[in-house]
Amino acid sequence: MTNGEKQQAPVRVLVADDQRLMRDGIASLLSLQEGIEIVGTAADGQEALERALALQPDVILMDVRMPVMDGVAATAQIHRQLPTCRILMLTTFDDEEYIVDALRVGASGYLLKDIPAPDLAKAVQAVHKGIYQLDPNVASKVVTSLARLQVTENHPLTVESTNSAYADTTLRPPDLTNREVEVLRLIARGATNREVAQQLVISEGTVKNHISNILGRLGLRDRTQAAIYAREHGLL
Repeated sequence: MTNGEKQQAPVRVLVADDQRLMRDGIASLLSLQEGIEIVGTAADGQEALERALALQPDVILMDVRMPVMDGVAATAQIHRQLPTCRILMLTTFDDEEYIVDALRVGASGYLLKDIPAPDLAKAVQAVHKGIYQLDPNVASKVVTSLARLQVTENHPLTVESTNSAYADTTLRPPDLTNREVEVLRLIARGATNREVAQQLVISEGTVKNHISNILGRLGLRDRTQAAIYAREHGLL
């Protein structure tokens, strides 16, 4: 076979999902697709980070909700340490907050798990080439989120103002998404979960999840420590 006839190297894929049956099923189905090579799997975000650094995959299929470290936090760390690795979120959750946060920290797409295997393989190939992939339902929520930000662009806690507040990257809390910074600011000002939910137009359950993530990632014990952290790091 001549050089011109050589087949293109397969896309090396790592699958991260906390459900073993789902993880193995995705890996098995994708391994049957032309142009895809499964190089490994991971059961949580921390393992995904470790295996990504060790295996150097081209694309990672990342679930959102996982123990130890969730998919958004893992995506942020992997994107920072392996900027050429593409991360495609693959999940059952189409919550707007997850979608926006994942894209903000470096995900190259967001798909839902009901996608057929051949289409998923095509999406992996496209992401590897630098083409973003969004489920149609997800895309509509991204548009809605952007429209909301446009309307509230003068609000002190919009993405734009949050970014400007962290022009000095030495002040940026490690691994926190912009939405988590917004939640941290509000609880530091004494807001209750209900008040945070009303201010950011999200559910109280989502607020609790954000607070849990904030405390875990910053190594803090409770809301009081979070408030002190915010003040000491100039987030107010």
